[in-house]
Amino acid sequence: MEKTNYFLKVTGILMIIGGSFGFIFGFFVLLFGVLIGIAAIHNPAPGVEQVALLVETGVVLALVGTVIQFIAGIVGVKNADKPEKAKICIILGILNALFVLASLILDYIGGGIHNFYNVFLVLFGLLVPTLYLVGAYQNKAKE
Repeated sequence: MEKTNYFLKVTGILMIIGGSFGFIFGFFVLLFGVLIGIAAIHNPAPGVEQVALLVETGVVLALVGTVIQFIAGIVGVKNADKPEKAKICIILGILNALFVLASLILDYIGGGIHNFYNVFLVLFGLLVPTLYLVGAYQNKAKE
Protein backbone atom coordinates (compact mmCIF):
# COMPACT_ATOMS: atom_id res chain seq x y z
CA MET A 1 0.00 0.00 0.00
CA GLU A 2 1.30 3.40 -0.98
CA LYS A 3 1.56 6.44 1.25
CA THR A 4 -1.69 8.45 1.31
CA ASN A 5 -1.79 11.55 -0.87
CA TYR A 6 -3.20 14.02 1.64
CA PHE A 7 -3.46 16.74 -1.01
CA LEU A 8 -5.91 14.60 -2.98
CA LYS A 9 -7.69 13.48 0.17
CA VAL A 10 -8.24 17.03 1.52
CA THR A 11 -9.41 18.41 -1.83
CA GLY A 12 -11.64 15.35 -2.17
CA ILE A 13 -13.23 16.15 1.20
CA LEU A 14 -13.73 19.78 0.09
CA MET A 15 -15.38 18.53 -3.08
CA ILE A 16 -17.70 16.26 -1.10
CA ILE A 17 -18.72 19.20 1.09
CA GLY A 18 -19.09 21.54 -1.89
CA GLY A 19 -21.05 18.96 -3.87
CA SER A 20 -23.40 18.38 -0.95
CA PHE A 21 -24.13 22.07 -0.43
CA GLY A 22 -24.33 22.68 -4.17
CA PHE A 23 -26.91 19.93 -4.60
CA ILE A 24 -29.06 21.19 -1.73
CA PHE A 25 -28.99 24.81 -2.91
CA GLY A 26 -29.35 23.79 -6.54
CA PHE A 27 -32.49 21.85 -5.75
CA PHE A 28 -34.09 24.93 -4.18
CA VAL A 29 -33.03 27.15 -7.07
CA LEU A 30 -34.50 24.60 -9.49
CA LEU A 31 -37.79 24.89 -7.63
CA PHE A 32 -37.51 28.67 -8.00
CA GLY A 33 -36.97 28.27 -11.74
CA VAL A 34 -40.03 26.05 -11.99
CA LEU A 35 -42.05 28.67 -10.12
CA ILE A 36 -40.89 31.31 -12.61
CA GLY A 37 -41.98 29.00 -15.42
CA ILE A 38 -45.40 28.56 -13.82
CA ALA A 39 -45.67 32.33 -13.41
CA ALA A 40 -44.80 32.74 -17.09
CA ILE A 41 -47.70 30.46 -18.02
CA HIS A 42 -50.20 32.41 -15.93
CA ASN A 43 -48.81 35.87 -16.63
CA PRO A 44 -47.14 35.93 -20.04
CA ALA A 45 -44.84 38.92 -19.68
CA PRO A 46 -42.20 39.42 -22.38
CA GLY A 47 -38.97 37.58 -21.61
CA VAL A 48 -40.18 35.64 -18.56
CA GLU A 49 -40.15 32.32 -20.40
CA GLN A 50 -36.55 32.90 -21.53
CA VAL A 51 -35.48 33.76 -17.98
CA ALA A 52 -37.17 30.64 -16.64
CA LEU A 53 -35.53 28.48 -19.29
CA LEU A 54 -32.11 29.99 -18.57
CA VAL A 55 -32.51 29.46 -14.82
CA GLU A 56 -33.73 25.89 -15.24
CA THR A 57 -30.99 25.00 -17.74
CA GLY A 58 -28.31 26.52 -15.54
CA VAL A 59 -29.56 24.77 -12.45
CA VAL A 60 -29.84 21.37 -14.12
CA LEU A 61 -26.29 21.82 -15.39
CA ALA A 62 -25.16 22.87 -11.92
CA LEU A 63 -26.89 19.89 -10.32
CA VAL A 64 -25.20 17.47 -12.70
CA GLY A 65 -21.92 19.25 -11.97
CA THR A 66 -22.40 18.96 -8.21
CA VAL A 67 -23.15 15.24 -8.52
CA ILE A 68 -19.92 14.83 -10.49
CA GLN A 69 -18.12 16.95 -7.88
CA PHE A 70 -19.51 14.79 -5.08
CA ILE A 71 -18.55 11.55 -6.84
CA ALA A 72 -15.08 12.91 -7.65
CA GLY A 73 -14.60 13.82 -4.00
CA ILE A 74 -15.55 10.33 -2.83
CA VAL A 75 -13.33 8.70 -5.45
CA GLY A 76 -10.44 11.01 -4.50
CA VAL A 77 -10.74 10.31 -0.77
CA LYS A 78 -11.15 6.58 -1.32
CA ASN A 79 -8.20 6.31 -3.73
CA ALA A 80 -5.77 8.83 -2.24
CA ASP A 81 -3.39 5.98 -1.46
CA LYS A 82 -3.84 4.13 -4.78
CA PRO A 83 -1.76 5.60 -7.63
CA GLU A 84 -3.26 3.09 -10.07
CA LYS A 85 -6.64 4.84 -9.63
CA ALA A 86 -5.25 8.30 -10.46
CA LYS A 87 -6.63 8.22 -14.01
CA ILE A 88 -10.28 8.13 -12.88
CA CYS A 89 -9.57 11.01 -10.47
CA ILE A 90 -8.08 13.02 -13.33
CA ILE A 91 -11.08 12.33 -15.57
CA LEU A 92 -13.57 13.30 -12.83
CA GLY A 93 -11.53 16.42 -11.97
CA ILE A 94 -11.52 17.55 -15.61
CA LEU A 95 -15.26 16.89 -15.93
CA ASN A 96 -15.89 18.91 -12.79
CA ALA A 97 -13.79 21.82 -14.05
CA LEU A 98 -15.68 21.73 -17.38
CA PHE A 99 -19.01 21.96 -15.56
CA VAL A 100 -17.73 24.92 -13.53
CA LEU A 101 -16.68 26.63 -16.78
CA ALA A 102 -20.07 25.88 -18.36
CA SER A 103 -21.74 27.39 -15.32
CA LEU A 104 -19.51 30.45 -15.67
CA ILE A 105 -20.53 30.85 -19.32
CA LEU A 106 -24.24 30.54 -18.49
CA ASP A 107 -23.81 33.04 -15.66
CA TYR A 108 -22.14 35.44 -18.06
CA ILE A 109 -24.90 35.00 -20.66
CA GLY A 110 -27.49 35.64 -17.96
CA GLY A 111 -25.70 38.82 -16.90
CA GLY A 112 -24.73 37.42 -13.51
CA ILE A 113 -21.01 38.16 -13.62
CA HIS A 114 -20.77 41.84 -12.98
CA ASN A 115 -19.25 42.28 -9.55
CA PHE A 116 -16.30 41.12 -7.49
CA TYR A 117 -18.38 38.70 -5.42
CA ASN A 118 -19.47 36.64 -8.43
CA VAL A 119 -15.97 36.60 -9.90
CA PHE A 120 -14.64 35.45 -6.52
CA LEU A 121 -17.18 32.61 -6.40
CA VAL A 122 -16.24 31.47 -9.89
CA LEU A 123 -12.52 31.56 -9.13
CA PHE A 124 -13.08 29.64 -5.90
CA GLY A 125 -15.27 27.22 -7.83
CA LEU A 126 -12.35 26.57 -10.16
CA LEU A 127 -9.73 26.53 -7.40
CA VAL A 128 -10.81 23.34 -5.65
CA PRO A 129 -11.13 21.24 -8.86
CA THR A 130 -7.75 22.57 -9.99
CA LEU A 131 -6.13 21.61 -6.68
CA TYR A 132 -7.89 18.23 -6.88
CA LEU A 133 -6.33 17.72 -10.32
CA VAL A 134 -2.91 18.63 -8.91
CA GLY A 135 -3.38 15.94 -6.24
CA ALA A 136 -4.56 13.42 -8.85
CA TYR A 137 -1.52 14.11 -11.03
CA GLN A 138 0.72 13.75 -7.95
CA ASN A 139 -0.85 10.34 -7.41
CA LYS A 140 -0.29 9.43 -11.04
CA ALA A 141 3.38 10.38 -10.70
CA LYS A 142 3.75 7.69 -8.01
CA GLU A 143 2.90 4.90 -10.51
